Amino acid sequence: MTPSATHSAIDAVWRIESPKLIAGLTRITGDIGLAEDLAQDALVVALERWPESGVPDNPGAWLMATAKHRAIDQLRRGKMLDRKHEQLGHELEARRDAAVPDLDAAIDDHIGDDLLRLMFIACHPVLSTEARVALTLRLLGGLTTDEIARAFLVPESTVAQRIVRAKRTLREARVPFEVPRGAELTARLASVLEVIYLVFNEGYSATAGDEWVRPALCEDALRLGRILAELVPDEPEVHGLVALLEIQASRLHARVGPGGEPVLLADQDRARWDQLLVRRGLAALERAEQLAGALGPYALQAAIAACHARARTPEETDWTRITALYDALAQLTQSPVVEVNRAVAYTMAFGPAAGLEIADALRSEPALANYHLLPTVRGDFLAKLGRFEEARAEFERAAALTRNGRERDLLRARAAACARGSTPNHPQEC
Repeated sequence: MTPSATHSAIDAVWRIESPKLIAGLTRITGDIGLAEDLAQDALVVALERWPESGVPDNPGAWLMATAKHRAIDQLRRGKMLDRKHEQLGHELEARRDAAVPDLDAAIDDHIGDDLLRLMFIACHPVLSTEARVALTLRLLGGLTTDEIARAFLVPESTVAQRIVRAKRTLREARVPFEVPRGAELTARLASVLEVIYLVFNEGYSATAGDEWVRPALCEDALRLGRILAELVPDEPEVHGLVALLEIQASRLHARVGPGGEPVLLADQDRARWDQLLVRRGLAALERAEQLAGALGPYALQAAIAACHARARTPEETDWTRITALYDALAQLTQSPVVEVNRAVAYTMAFGPAAGLEIADALRSEPALANYHLLPTVRGDFLAKLGRFEEARAEFERAAALTRNGRERDLLRARAAACARGSTPNHPQEC
């Protein structure tokens, strides 16, 4: 294997194995920062040795063994023992002789439980949303600081500071490395789902930059969602989120044209939708429906996505059912963003006047003051009603608000079509 191929293999192994490595070490050390340092030490050793010796048959086990040895060395030097004393006092001191073999066995046990604990600690509500996203991608996605920065178009130093502050906050707050129980589990699980959802959405429809989609972020979110579904198989909203991501991800290749331009739902070549992902999504939705008495917000969104997935052509879409699902979602979430999407569904089911009535009621909503999709959908509705000058102004306003270059070009083209007195060819997605 060439050196470049070896380094590519190491990158792939790290992306897959690092979450398990960090999770197991965090349970033992009680310090997420120290656990990541130990895992990184193992990676450095791999980078030094594998180009000469070759990638081991079981690279994950090799990394784990190396990290264990590093942890044991630190324990023997007393560094980790001091950390344990802060939490366990004299009890650990009495068991010092047995600590090393216990460490070796403990890291191997309950890897799944450790991954779940790592998800909960990385997404702890004590952290800001931005910090939760960065820490989750770093610890569970295996992304480097530079990769996270490039994905979200922020300086690398900003991401590094978020991660450092997040680790310090968790340490100072003495957040336990455990799976919450009872009422706390519901709130904390919602935080984990929110982070995965945000990561996917940034990949599916990038908020800024020159790319319409960032598939790698979608893949990271989908992988985390699938892992979570395996770890908590009886939580309906977890399966609802996975269903939503699977179905949405099935359209990724069809969402972008040959030149990188956006291709909205009604214009997509449905033959390019990934049917394996569609089937996986529908199966996850069925699982969520079996587990839940009433569908939660992610499962409702998945049910909406399923309506599109089941339609062989745009004309076959069951818009009446979609409006009913949006009505339920709006009542459940009280979200103005959901109302914008509900307006689109009403336009498709009952005509543009029905959608415009909903959209007009949102114009005074403070949360939507700088939300480019509100003037986008209003422009679409107004154009359908033949009110082209008003539509043009709305599309131009939306173009000024969006930070995504591809979307800005699309909105300007729609404004130009309205200036010519013609209806744009790109109805808004919902």
